[in-house]
Amino acid sequence: MPPLPVLADTRDPSTIDPRRFSSPSIRLTESQRAAIARDLANHIEGEVRFDVHNRMLYATDASLYQVEPLGVVIPASVDDAARIVRFCAQRGLPILPRGGGTSLAGQCTNRAVVIDFSNRCNRHEAVDIAQRRVRVEPGITVDDLNDSIASTGLFFAADPATSRHANIGGCIGNNAAGARSIRYGRTSENLLAVDVALADGRRVRLDEGAWSRDPVARELTEKVVDVVRRYEPLIRERFPKTLRRNAGYGLDMILQQLDAAAAAGRDPSDLSTINLAKLIAGSEGTLAVTLGAELKLEPKPRVKGLAVLGFSDLDESIAAVLPILTTNPTAVELLDDTVIDLARANNEYKQYVELMPQPNQGTLKAVLYVEYFGAAPAEIEAGFAKLRAVTPDIAALYLTDTGEMLNAWKLRKAGEPLLHGVPGNRKPITFIEDNAIPVERLSEFVKRLRQIVADHGTIAAFYAHASVGVLHVRPLVDIHDPEDRAIMRSISTKTADLAKELGGVMSGEHGDGRVRSPFLERYFGPELMTAFREIKAIFDPHNLLNPGNIVEPRPIETMTQLLRVMPASPPSPPTHDRLATVPDSIDTYFDYTDQHGFDSAVEMCNGAGVCRKKQGGTMCPSYMATLDERHATRGRGNALRLAITGQLGALRSDGSRETGPNFDDPGTIETLNLCLSCKACKTECPSNVDIARLKAEYTAQRYAAKGTPLQARIFGAVRLLNRLGSITPALANWINRTPPARAFVERILGLDPRRSLPPFARSLASQWKREPERGGPRVVLFGDCFTMFNEPGIGLATRRVYEAFGYTVDLADAGCCGRAKISTGLLPQAIEEVDSTLTRLSAIIDDPTVEAILVAEPSCLSAMKDDWLTLKLKTPMELRRRLAAKAFLPEQFLDLRWDQHPRRPRFQTPPAAPSPVMLHGHCHQKALWGAASSAAVLHRIFGKDAIKVLDTGCCGMAGSFGYTADRYNLSMQIGELTLFPAVRAAATGTPVLAPGTSCRHQIHDGTGRRAEHPVELLARMLEG
Repeated sequence: MPPLPVLADTRDPSTIDPRRFSSPSIRLTESQRAAIARDLANHIEGEVRFDVHNRMLYATDASLYQVEPLGVVIPASVDDAARIVRFCAQRGLPILPRGGGTSLAGQCTNRAVVIDFSNRCNRHEAVDIAQRRVRVEPGITVDDLNDSIASTGLFFAADPATSRHANIGGCIGNNAAGARSIRYGRTSENLLAVDVALADGRRVRLDEGAWSRDPVARELTEKVVDVVRRYEPLIRERFPKTLRRNAGYGLDMILQQLDAAAAAGRDPSDLSTINLAKLIAGSEGTLAVTLGAELKLEPKPRVKGLAVLGFSDLDESIAAVLPILTTNPTAVELLDDTVIDLARANNEYKQYVELMPQPNQGTLKAVLYVEYFGAAPAEIEAGFAKLRAVTPDIAALYLTDTGEMLNAWKLRKAGEPLLHGVPGNRKPITFIEDNAIPVERLSEFVKRLRQIVADHGTIAAFYAHASVGVLHVRPLVDIHDPEDRAIMRSISTKTADLAKELGGVMSGEHGDGRVRSPFLERYFGPELMTAFREIKAIFDPHNLLNPGNIVEPRPIETMTQLLRVMPASPPSPPTHDRLATVPDSIDTYFDYTDQHGFDSAVEMCNGAGVCRKKQGGTMCPSYMATLDERHATRGRGNALRLAITGQLGALRSDGSRETGPNFDDPGTIETLNLCLSCKACKTECPSNVDIARLKAEYTAQRYAAKGTPLQARIFGAVRLLNRLGSITPALANWINRTPPARAFVERILGLDPRRSLPPFARSLASQWKREPERGGPRVVLFGDCFTMFNEPGIGLATRRVYEAFGYTVDLADAGCCGRAKISTGLLPQAIEEVDSTLTRLSAIIDDPTVEAILVAEPSCLSAMKDDWLTLKLKTPMELRRRLAAKAFLPEQFLDLRWDQHPRRPRFQTPPAAPSPVMLHGHCHQKALWGAASSAAVLHRIFGKDAIKVLDTGCCGMAGSFGYTADRYNLSMQIGELTLFPAVRAAATGTPVLAPGTSCRHQIHDGTGRRAEHPVELLARMLEG
């Protein structure tokens, strides 16, 4: 290959040509990609993904932008990553190191080879407790690191809001901070050393003293210091003095080190105290590829306190910040009236508004959260006392209880999801969300910024790290509208100028990326931009590392180019006029009014990456098991958006793609194949992306065009199969266990031979012979497919328990809820089946003597209370809503009506007491009503300590998901994350409860333990 051009002679600034630093215009054919991928695979141990589907999943981050990478590589180790860098450097291929992809400014999108460190480069070494430091790989997240070292009493203090899924490497690249930076500083203040691969593949450790021992580090240090000394006057004059700043390269931090060395009397030629790791922080992957880091740790606070202050005016709350800072808080966080008003209108979050202290006069319009850390309770009380003194007339709530503090924080944490629920085409967009202003000028900045936004005919939501003057401001704009895109550019320009005027900066913690790089020269001036390019040329002389970011002088217009809704299709140049949207002609099976239309539902994922968590909650089971971007909720959301908006069409001869929705894209089908339709994203995703619904829609649209496969038809016909099996259950079960018959079934349905099949039983209807006692209030048990034909004992237990409480219990064999058909994408058949079932249920629904319709299977209940309300049925919506209001799990209704039951039976103590009974909630249950819907009545009857609700995510079974040979291993891997170990750890004889039939089946196959429905335990424990 010809030698790569060198950007500049770093000793001669006149050789700096800005055009040489631009984004790459590399265009590869698919055959060229395939050849590079094959060659690369022979050089490394990790995974090479250059196919269009996989690389497009990395085309976006948490920002507005979409840029198709050249390919994606997942290194097996940091040594593997170094080999990838060398391979790309030798071939002149641009490189983009990436972690969680949580960046809001677009710095994780580029025309480059993406190196994803998050999957396998996520370990840490032993903690040096005495020195308070730890070495980590770049792919470990902040929270995973802190969880793993919790026993040491130390923690890594940088705490961005995305700490659960933000990688340390990304925190370094972005110089991340967080709510408590006033106490602990940014990542750069907590970064002792970095191990990096330079753009030419050389590895070097950058830390204090590196200049003395490593010739590569010595050369880099001397060149960097030369640049800093030559531009020293401008650095002192033009760099912001705010505590939080993340614009350009951190030349001011190098200058501070030189100043400290001079103050200590060091020889100016002695550069041993210069630590270039500080320069790598905030460089957005443009100077080096981080392979590891050594971090400073802090002692964990022993006690915490939280004061919540309520204001009737936003300006009043901001004016209170300066006096509050004199009380030495660890954090001061602001929430404005836009979020508060949205919360008031939301059934889930209005309760948290009611928890807030209400102003003495007027309506609550702003909240300040003031947090204190200490070594003893007296320190917290002292902080509270000082706070009362400086805010004497402000309504306040003072909290020290952990649970109360968590509840209070929920409104602040709800800001993001609530904002994305704003109705209409205009949405809160991140483009001026990162201004850092001197706190003493913050009030003026907010007043003038609100006027700027108002002058452009829109509004904005404000929430902030008020303690350090960092404002997260999100104006409402419609990025599909060219006029609103012009508004974005105008607001951005005026806001950047305002921040500079007031002594602040437009990039406080989220970086420059694509959205703010165009303002860098406007802020720093052409001379310092030349300095930045000199620094870039020192580290990356061939412009291979995340090229274009920070150093390219982009026009203001580029901040609204390459948007997700307007991606350029290679080889076409970026344009403003080609929208990638959902055609209005698609006739959907679901109604998407609740998500503001099908097009809005398809674009709802904002890329924040909350779904990439590894523990806690349920979302996303397959990502937790694989740590693969493709199998995160975000990956599926991106795949669906790309396919439905026509960006994954067939290739044309010029390299562009055919337009129009592609409901038969093989890559999208493969990505959706490992979605369990657990519904967790519906509630745990900040944007409430409903992948289960979109997956069913996409699959149904494909079947409508291409035909329905036999496997889907059989899996969808579960009620018919179960009914047939229950006619002669002994024979049916014998056939299922007979090797030839089992082998035939495995071949037809693709079942895994290791998976047991659920046994059939005599139908519940045939055992429901005794006429119920009349006279008490009436409830009706809905005969779902499993309770009717596989586990009738659950239905009989429900009858026994409810009769003990004084109810008349009837059975409704009314048909199927359609759950299996919905989950497998058989939506036309599901609609027909559900309408038929609703017709048979209508008399029961409207019967005033029926107090509740009991549904033992959570997935069936979720169909009634969720899917039935969005499917385009013939049945009137009002009837469906009345059913949803009347339908409950058996154990759930017992708790909700606890004080109204005709009788109160007595119960024995559960077996194996005092060991607590273990309860694993069903995914749909946890997503829609919480595991407490089963646990609450058990706590009432047996005591709070007698029932332990397991902190388990998905069991991994998910209906037919866990049966097939291609998904069995993943199914069991998901079970092994938390559920199986918890069950195995339970003492022999300890009851294990699981309301879901799939969960009980999975527990049996994974642990050999029998799990029972909660109502079965209640029936067993009835006295008499």
